[in-house]
Amino acid sequence: MTKRLRPNLADEIVQTLKSEINDGVYPPGGKLPTEATLGGRFGVSRATVRSAIKELDVLGLVWTQQGAGTFVRLQPTVLDGLEKMGSISDSIQASGKRPGHEYSRQTTRDVLPDEAKRMGVTSDTEVVELRRRITADGEVVAYSFDLIPVDLFPSAFEPGQLDGSIFHYFERELGIHPTLGLAEVHAVESSHIAWGPGNEKHRLFVLLDQLHYDRGHRLLMYSRTYFIEGVYSFQLVRKN
Repeated sequence: MTKRLRPNLADEIVQTLKSEINDGVYPPGGKLPTEATLGGRFGVSRATVRSAIKELDVLGLVWTQQGAGTFVRLQPTVLDGLEKMGSISDSIQASGKRPGHEYSRQTTRDVLPDEAKRMGVTSDTEVVELRRRITADGEVVAYSFDLIPVDLFPSAFEPGQLDGSIFHYFERELGIHPTLGLAEVHAVESSHIAWGPGNEKHRLFVLLDQLHYDRGHRLLMYSRTYFIEGVYSFQLVRKN
């Protein structure tokens, strides 16, 4: 077969495959045809197909696994912005989903030395420790490990009273308003973060290691929230 040579041919392949992905011809998680098959379909070289596939990857539509093929990316369940600090529940609702929280640990204890250093507190500080799975319409989108100074709560407080959004509890029950977050962002691959049904599927995460403060710079919470890669997606607005 004679190969067609046009400078914009790879772009035409990108547009065709992009439309087919959007139309469900290749569903999320589905596999694209091989380079040889696509080359035959469009009458182009494998190098041209490879260039088009790379462009689809840059657009966030596909990913390629060496030796296995090219697959359509799952579309994120939740979209959020890194520049804004707020309740994860609110971001889930803004994406048209119902937020949920499944707690596996609710207790009080003293901080560990590395936690005290990160939080800037003394080694005898007592905290409420929380571990929870955060869901959107029942689908797990993040795992969060949170530490909250005990002295923020009334004397009769029991950790089991926290059963939903922590930010909402702060504002509704304590009259506390988080206004500042200092976060470190890391990519994490681990089989030891996730727990509960389906946990074996969750190995890639975007970690927000974050300290939360109120307007008076009082520490409210130290959280390590592992957002599942490809499920909870962040968009960052940058301006010149």
